[in-house]
Amino acid sequence: MRRSVMAMAVLAVFAPIFACAPAAAQQDRQSVLAGILKGISRPATGPAISQRDAAAGLREALQGSVVQVTTRLGRVDGFFRDPKVHIPLPGTLASAQRGLRPLGMAGPLDDLELKMNRAAEAAMPQAKTLFLDAVRSITFSDALSIVRGGDDAATRYLREKSQTRLAELMRPYMESALRQSGAFSALDAAVARSPINAGVAVSNLRGEIVNFAVSKALDGAFAYVAEEERAIRHDHARRTSDLLRRVFGQR
Repeated sequence: MRRSVMAMAVLAVFAPIFACAPAAAQQDRQSVLAGILKGISRPATGPAISQRDAAAGLREALQGSVVQVTTRLGRVDGFFRDPKVHIPLPGTLASAQRGLRPLGMAGPLDDLELKMNRAAEAAMPQAKTLFLDAVRSITFSDALSIVRGGDDAATRYLREKSQTRLAELMRPYMESALRQSGAFSALDAAVARSPINAGVAVSNLRGEIVNFAVSKALDGAFAYVAEEERAIRHDHARRTSDLLRRVFGQR
């Protein structure tokens, strides 16, 4: 409203002057007036943020997102009952499960699938620590471009820089969680009762399950971190600190 009043005042002052000027001079002065009005109508913006502030804002956004996501996924049924992140059986085991279900013989494999998801849920507290370490140690080559990038630009950057290392670090914790959840015992029972992978060692299937569970758990976590980042970028209520408001409020 105030800007509209200012624009009207400028027009009231300059219009009579321009009307009395020669045609050529009028054209030049109208260009000047247009520039003045454009400056008046342009929304005010805060001070430009620095690369340092942008990097700090990205870290804060990612850290908050990681805590939210790993806490949610770490609850009972965090993976198992969520179709977006539910972890199915890998490869041959999934094929066997589909083939045995019409025969009423998929129970052991269904139990294995449940316990794989329980293991992923149990591994989330450690995953949170690993994710937060990755966020703290990451170096943003151009933080401002990430702030001004797509809705999940920071998550994609984090994934690109840290996923391989995260998978390596998470593997032993997932293996331990699979053992404690009874997934390996369920695998042994499934192999004993079903014609699964004849001639393939159970140890190979265990390794396949560990790698698959790690990969899918990370996929699910990154997917939800991206959703949290998107919310921070688009919902001012999710910017819960001065830094987040300053960094993401000027996109």
